[in-house]
Amino acid sequence: MGTCPTRSHSHMVLENHSVPESTDIQESIIVALQNYPSIGQTELTMRIGDRLTVTSNDGDFMMVKSLTTECESYIPSKYTAEVTHRWLYTGISRFKAVELLMLPENITGSFLIRESETTKDGHSLSVLRRGSRADLDSVKHYRISHLPNGWVFISPGLTFPSLMRLIDHYTENTAGLCCRLTKPCYICGLDQTRPTPRVIRRPTMNWKDMSRSLIFRQKATDSNDSQVSEGLREAISSYLEMTEDSDLNWDM
Repeated sequence: MGTCPTRSHSHMVLENHSVPESTDIQESIIVALQNYPSIGQTELTMRIGDRLTVTSNDGDFMMVKSLTTECESYIPSKYTAEVTHRWLYTGISRFKAVELLMLPENITGSFLIRESETTKDGHSLSVLRRGSRADLDSVKHYRISHLPNGWVFISPGLTFPSLMRLIDHYTENTAGLCCRLTKPCYICGLDQTRPTPRVIRRPTMNWKDMSRSLIFRQKATDSNDSQVSEGLREAISSYLEMTEDSDLNWDM
């Protein structure tokens, strides 16, 4: 009575694989939809897929700065799209979705959701499936239908209470799609790989052979290769002061 029909399998996914809708996920960002300038030999001030910051917005035009090139441009607003949840694009066409997903940084299963061009208040899911050759790369599009109670579905027998739950399900199950969803469409300036921090490993200490003189050598003789850091030496010194009346002996 008044409930949305759904398979029991879908219900289990919704119950056991919830994703918290944090403010970070919902924060909207602006992404470039094309290279600019688009003609001539002038060096590009922004590239398609770049994350942009907006410094001023006059409606039809806006001043933006690319987080990739660090250059500012005064561009038509139609050259940009607003993105929320990292995958929900406002104001892009089917053709532009293909352009974004075909960027070389995207992999099989990269996806985005966009507003439908044919259905009012509807959405479409666009998914990239890489082939063995570049000319076999393909972007598939799936209509997302909306029920009167707000639930959404691609396949009528598998419904979800929100777009996020739909994405959540298809990242684990193909369920009729060309492939399983893997990651949102690449956004340059948001998805750069962070450099791996360099880890310096000190030589392993043999505490049985450690003498008091080695631990409390003068600070002036210390170097980056010393086995005992200044912090460790101070900690041991404090401990010995508290136990100076005990029979603890470091020169064994």
